[in-house]
Amino acid sequence: MLIIGLGLLILGAEALVRGSSALALHLGMRPLLIGMTVVAFGTSMPEMVVSVQAVFSGQAGIALGNVIGSNICNLGLILGLSAVIRPLAVQSQTIRLDVPVMIVSAIILILFLFSSGLSRLEGIVQLAFMGLFLGYSIVNAGKDCIHIHSADLGVGDIRHWSFIRIISYILCGLVGLIPGAHLLIRGAVGLARSWGVSETVIGLTLVAVGTSLPELATSLLAAFRRESDIAVGNVIGSNIFNTLAILGVASIIKPFPDLNISWSSLGSMLILSLLCLPFFKSGFRLSRIEGFILIIIYGLYSFIMFY
Repeated sequence: MLIIGLGLLILGAEALVRGSSALALHLGMRPLLIGMTVVAFGTSMPEMVVSVQAVFSGQAGIALGNVIGSNICNLGLILGLSAVIRPLAVQSQTIRLDVPVMIVSAIILILFLFSSGLSRLEGIVQLAFMGLFLGYSIVNAGKDCIHIHSADLGVGDIRHWSFIRIISYILCGLVGLIPGAHLLIRGAVGLARSWGVSETVIGLTLVAVGTSLPELATSLLAAFRRESDIAVGNVIGSNIFNTLAILGVASIIKPFPDLNISWSSLGSMLILSLLCLPFFKSGFRLSRIEGFILIIIYGLYSFIMFY
């Protein structure tokens, strides 16, 4: 069930990202904004569907672990590997706005979790913060629209797609995500019970890595194509979306209890988020050495989780 579910999630996310990117391309959005919004949100849809499905199924541990684990995987493994493949140039806007928003959203989540879990009110606060960030990004990006090519997005030749084809890809992607999430949750819960570990640990590791595969494929391909804006924007945007939108929606549907998330997980997420500022500021690029450091931190975190 877990393998089939992952397959459906990956195919669904691929179709959704292609369709959404084609739509954004036709609207003339610039690469960084597409990476921060359309691509990031599209590749985060597996996390969204899995977390909402987990909440409805009464598996809050998987929902919360999925988001925190995905954020750690995005920054440690995906961003690290992308930088190792090719050093990534970083725009000043990413340092001034996007990374600070990611750090603040992580701190807010930690404070909320250690107060008494996530209530509906806290979920509304997270969604409001997400709305403000998204609105500001779109308004600010409107002043700097440039002509781009579909190859810049790493999704093939999509500039001449018809509107019907674009909508079809988006709808097919959503259709694939829903049953994929259902199978993934059932498989993950079964593994947790058979291995004798908590659902939260499974969410932090297996489910988190599985739902982060679309981000992995998108960022690595963008790095190969020298599209740093897409590679960096995809990761930072996904983390912001995961923390604010996904947990915001999930907690509004059903408030999260105090799940006793370990400090190693929350600490790893915060440390990796904080490291982005000095790493990005050092010459406005993420070097291969810095990429290796991110990967090592992710490796240590994974070792602690299982041992």
